Amino acid sequence: MNSNEKLIEKFYSAFANADYKTMSECYHPKIHFIDPAFGLLKEEQVSDMWQMLLLRSKGTLKIEFFNIKADDFTGSANWVATYKFSRTNRNVINKIAAEFVFQDGLMIKHTDNFDVWKWSKQAFGITGLLLGWTGFFQDKIQDQALLSLRKFQEAK
Repeated sequence: MNSNEKLIEKFYSAFANADYKTMSECYHPKIHFIDPAFGLLKEEQVSDMWQMLLLRSKGTLKIEFFNIKADDFTGSANWVATYKFSRTNRNVINKIAAEFVFQDGLMIKHTDNFDVWKWSKQAFGITGLLLGWTGFFQDKIQDQALLSLRKFQEAK
């Protein structure tokens, strides 16, 4: 296992242990994070997002990770998050494909991809089934996620 694969493993092991501080240590100060729920986050927003999600999960979040691959510049992993979605108290099993870019021995870009429609069906039930595939619904999910993050950051 090379150093970047070890870094990815360190990140997800910390995630599985609800250790957002160690997760943050894996990121370059100029980190860019992209995913369907939050869109683009930069720098301290990224660490704050993980902190918020872990605190809100109240220890019920289960993280599994596998298929870690990396070279000197890029990497990838697959991971599964199992949790109760706080807004609806519905069970979610989200399967995610992650991609990384490394600089100075740290992650400078982290992209998570998942099927928003599959996620929204689990998180919102019939509403997610009927509307989760639409751009309008996906934009609303992102708007709500960003609003939650802003409120969390303001309260810190």
